[in-house]
Amino acid sequence: MAISDSTKILLQYLLPKHPISLLAGKLAEVKKPWIKNHLIQQFAKAYAIDMSIAIEPNLTEYACFNDFFTRAIDLKHRPIDENPKGLCSPVDGAISQFGSINSGRIIQAKNHHYSALEVLGGDHESAKGFAHGQFCTIYLAPKDYHRIHMPCSGKLLSMTHVPGQLFSVNPLTARNVPKLFARNERVVAIFDTAFGKMAMILVGATIVGSIETVWAGTITPPLSKTG
Repeated sequence: MAISDSTKILLQYLLPKHPISLLAGKLAEVKKPWIKNHLIQQFAKAYAIDMSIAIEPNLTEYACFNDFFTRAIDLKHRPIDENPKGLCSPVDGAISQFGSINSGRIIQAKNHHYSALEVLGGDHESAKGFAHGQFCTIYLAPKDYHRIHMPCSGKLLSMTHVPGQLFSVNPLTARNVPKLFARNERVVAIFDTAFGKMAMILVGATIVGSIETVWAGTITPPLSKTG
C-alpha cells in the first residue's frame, strides 16, 4: 500500500532522525564484502545510478557503502567553465530555487520562506551583507555525486557549525516543512570572492547526517540527541 504524502511528512516529525542517521552511518562504514556489496548493488539498482561517469565504475571495488556514496566522478564529464566572470555549480544536483534575497527573505517553496539570518545561524553581521543578495538552492538526490566544489575562487573567512534537526530535504519535504533549511543541522562557510562575500551552506538530512570539509575534516557526525 502506498504511503500518502501527508503520512510521509508526519513521519518526518515523529521519527528519531538523529539515531536513525547514526545507525545508517555505522552501516555505511561496514567493510564485510557480502554486506557492503549487497547494499551498494541494491542502492545502485534502486536509483539507476550511472556508474559510467565514476572514476571507479566497478561497484564491488568500493571498500564500504560510504566510499561508494561519496564516489569521485571523472571530471571530463563535468567540464569547468573557464570564464573568470562565470560561476560554476558547486554540486552535481538540481536547482530547486534561485533568485534575489528580498529584505533578507529567501524562498524555500511556494508559501514558504526563511530568513538569511536564520539559515546563517543567527549571525547578524553576515546576514546584513546578504540582505539584498542572490541565492541558489541545489538539491542532491540519493543518486547524485555527493561532493561539493567551489563555484569560484575564494578565501575562507569563517566556518560555523549550526546544530539542528535532520529532516529529509527532498522536494516533498521542502514544500511542506516550514523553514526546513534553517531547521536542519548545517555548516555555514563564508568566503571572500571576486564577486563579493559568498556563503556556502551545507545542509544535512535524514541518513546523510555527516558533513566534512577538506580543511576541517568531519564536522558533523550525527551524534546529537536532537530529534
